Amino acid sequence: MDPVTKKREYRDDYDDKTLYIPGPTEVPDDVIEAMTESTFGHRMDRMTDLYTTIVEDTKEFLGTDNEVVILTGSGTAFWEATTLNLVDEHVLVPTCGAFSERYANVAERLGKDVDRLEYEWGEAVKPEDVREAIETADVQYDMVAGVMNESSTGVRNPIEEIGDVLTEYPDTYFAVDAVSSLGGDYVDIDAHGIDAIFASTQKAFAMPPGLAVCVVSDDAYDREVEKGDSSWYGGFRRTIDYYDRKGQTHSTPAIPIMLAYRKQMKRMLEEGHRARDERHREMTEYVHDWAAEHFAMFPEEGYESQTVACIENTRGIDVAATIEAVNERYDMAFSNGYGDLGEETFRIGHMGEHTVESVTELTDAIEDVAGL
Repeated sequence: MDPVTKKREYRDDYDDKTLYIPGPTEVPDDVIEAMTESTFGHRMDRMTDLYTTIVEDTKEFLGTDNEVVILTGSGTAFWEATTLNLVDEHVLVPTCGAFSERYANVAERLGKDVDRLEYEWGEAVKPEDVREAIETADVQYDMVAGVMNESSTGVRNPIEEIGDVLTEYPDTYFAVDAVSSLGGDYVDIDAHGIDAIFASTQKAFAMPPGLAVCVVSDDAYDREVEKGDSSWYGGFRRTIDYYDRKGQTHSTPAIPIMLAYRKQMKRMLEEGHRARDERHREMTEYVHDWAAEHFAMFPEEGYESQTVACIENTRGIDVAATIEAVNERYDMAFSNGYGDLGEETFRIGHMGEHTVESVTELTDAIEDVAGL
């Protein structure tokens, strides 16, 4: 097959853009600088100091007694790992956007029997529908695979209430993709029957891309042990047991990004989980008020994301041209709608270290360019 792309040489003169996309987001300068420490071996005591620090600090920040796994890779690597670790055959996936649909696709590619609980894009998953799907199914579901924050549509699904429903079905495990929300939208993981919840560092954690974080319940760990086969790289038993024995990762990690993680997680601990949630809530309220004045919100009312605003283009502006002009004039980047929603919506990522003040700079720029 002939290649469809040609080499485009990476240059040294790109303009820096302030990121308001659904991720990656802005990373503080001192976090970037932390990656410039000298290289050391991943089996040295220094690595144990680093890895145990970031794992235990993450537990403290999230307020969880569950195990925490931090691996080099995308958070969505845990689509595969949770499926392989927890599912023998049957999985239920509520789908309401691009990323929940991908979770279902991954499970199918891994040979699992997938039932979808389908919603229109923009709608949220309802806990009572999950209960009905389980009760009326002809099979026993090994897992329900949900997405907390459907960044393609700006929907925040009620995973706490869904988790509460699933506590009534102890043989059905609950895995949650919180890639674009964990760290910017408070969730009490231990209180709601969530067996595995995972995220990527480049989203609400405001760290460089390259690390996946997963919180694993004792029940999920025991399930994998009982099941017998699992993911090699993201296996709960393999990663957690190695940590318990060595305080390190079983395979070579991206040490510079873990150094950045250490620096940023200290900042997150200082702010606190509840305070960080409140700051994100304030940004959400601001963007929603702005959208109501000029456009409209796309998600179902009452289920809007706290980290990504998906705004309906009710004025019919040229979304692509507006994005390009804001990028060129103001060195700011925000996003068009996802897939078929490309010109029907646009998206603003208000996560990580952003504030109402920094988000206001973007909305002022959009107003100027679009003549609002």
